[in-house]
Amino acid sequence: MAAACFSAMFFMFHLLIFNLVKVESKLSCPKEFNCGRLGTMSYPFSEFNKPYCGLSKIDCNTTFQYPKVEIEGVTYNAYKKWLWVNGIDLSDSILESYLANRSCKSFERNLSFPDTPSITFGVFDNITLFKCMNGSTNEEIGGYFQRYEKYLNCDGFNLYYHKPRIDHRNYSIPVDEDDLPANCSIIRLPLKYISPSVPVPHDLFELLSSNFTLDWEVSKDCSTCIHREGQCQSDSKNDFFCSKAKAAKRYLGLILGIGSFAVFTCIGIVILLFCFREKILWYKCLRFWESNAQDHQRVEEFLKNYGSYAPNRYNYTDIKRITGRFRNKLGQGGFGNVYRGSLRDGSQVAVKVLNELNGSGEDFINEVASCSRTSHVNIVRLVGFCFEGHKRALIYEFMPNGSLEKFIYEERSDGVRQLGWPILYEISLGIARGLEYLHRGCNTRILHFDIKPHNILLDEDFCPKISDFGLAKLCIKKESIVSMLGPRGTIGYIAPEVVCRNLGGVSHKSDVYSYGMMVLEMVGGRKNVDVGVDRRSEIYFPHWLYRRIELDEELQLIGIMNKEENECARKMVIASLWCIQTDPANRPSMSKVVEMLEGKLDSLQMPPKPYLYSPSRSEVDSSNNRTDNNNNNVPSIVPQVGCDFIS
Repeated sequence: MAAACFSAMFFMFHLLIFNLVKVESKLSCPKEFNCGRLGTMSYPFSEFNKPYCGLSKIDCNTTFQYPKVEIEGVTYNAYKKWLWVNGIDLSDSILESYLANRSCKSFERNLSFPDTPSITFGVFDNITLFKCMNGSTNEEIGGYFQRYEKYLNCDGFNLYYHKPRIDHRNYSIPVDEDDLPANCSIIRLPLKYISPSVPVPHDLFELLSSNFTLDWEVSKDCSTCIHREGQCQSDSKNDFFCSKAKAAKRYLGLILGIGSFAVFTCIGIVILLFCFREKILWYKCLRFWESNAQDHQRVEEFLKNYGSYAPNRYNYTDIKRITGRFRNKLGQGGFGNVYRGSLRDGSQVAVKVLNELNGSGEDFINEVASCSRTSHVNIVRLVGFCFEGHKRALIYEFMPNGSLEKFIYEERSDGVRQLGWPILYEISLGIARGLEYLHRGCNTRILHFDIKPHNILLDEDFCPKISDFGLAKLCIKKESIVSMLGPRGTIGYIAPEVVCRNLGGVSHKSDVYSYGMMVLEMVGGRKNVDVGVDRRSEIYFPHWLYRRIELDEELQLIGIMNKEENECARKMVIASLWCIQTDPANRPSMSKVVEMLEGKLDSLQMPPKPYLYSPSRSEVDSSNNRTDNNNNNVPSIVPQVGCDFIS
């Protein structure tokens, strides 16, 4: 045991030395470097093998006709460096080919440069274009761009711009993106040189060029820092600071000496302590470090296995750009925050930024792995993800109407529902089809384990999409029972067998139960326990509904206006009561649920009465608590049968 501890600490010591040497090498940045035909280059540019020395990399390989400059992930050809000012002539070869073919892909390009307190970038000769997707409101667009030129020949979007004047060379319009109409975004492209003796062209493609001049101005603080052989850097708040290379080198030996003494002292102490106690703090920290390394390994293996089918991977800089530096928050939860964002092509997305210490990372890997296997109108589409150190984010298609939860629980006037019965019926049918696809339509069966209104998102047409696959499990189709180390799901929707061994194995029928409980809440417009009544007369809603169906009485549900709506409501109720049967064997498959909802009411049989139970008020108050393998928060609401809890 002591030998194992010594080996672990010896490894950590060498890791410390490696990182310190790495820091020293990073701080060794030249003031200038030679770049072939461009001559001498300096900050903010850096050599390709030293990307940490600047904001933009230059590949000065002499085999290229022109040096390659990479800025914000876009590669340009560099033609000439200006001698008397900070400027360099660049060309976008991809944009050049698009413009030559008059392709609308030209408007997928965009001049974008780093935002930093050390330096200010500018583009000589550029034009601002406003790209509005076809889903935008015509009235709002027409009013906002009333005096603009229009280009309407691209499928999927329209363009608006001011025609430049000959005396206006740098035609870039400062605009606050928050003021733009919905589904509109800004792109900036190089503007072609127009001779004063020639009229300004009317054709948009005749105005555009693939060549431009990039100039920059280094801040006074940054210039001073470079003069003193430091590096210009920004902290997490984007504030400037100067890292002193010489000071770091001077103290590197001292740091190594102190570090060596501290590490070997800790080795002795740890060996002594570990002989008597196993659960000490450093051991837990080591386990966390190992777990984090395993998460990275899983993600890399996942990408390798999926190849071109894996979702797009973004770095954290991309996430900040997409969300406009996290400007528009849509919501938040225990997992982190969700922000609205926009991709380079103008499409709107929702970006879920996970907390850095959010569990072991299993939820994140489940989400990426599950969503990558799906393609269905009722499953939310995963656009991409970010996995960079402790920073993790998931990028989804944007759902304008948010989650189902806000439409079924919000207060409403008497006799009026947030959503009408036809829409509620279509939503319940769409969710059923999505679950049917997860259970039967994929090559690998996916069990969701957290079906609830909060995880159902609605697009602009109220088409439902199942989201949040953090607790999902994947299994081959032939497997009907899955193994679980502990309960997972949200209290109020968890199937009884997930917490009680005596009721049978956990399978896709557990999702069926959660679906039934959710649809009953959609029907009643409230939680399944009415917390608005006196404790002594609490009403368990499924009990109440079962009794009225059994006696063939009116459902007395809010908003039913005609025979068709009454039939929709009854089909939803009967199908749900089948879904919440305590014995999993008595529950229908999701394919059968879809058949019940699409069929005639007369063909539906009354389900047997399940072992219904009435949870206490305290359990209702905690019904939003989510539990998984990392949290033994086992709910106390169980059927009224003998039960051995899963722990």
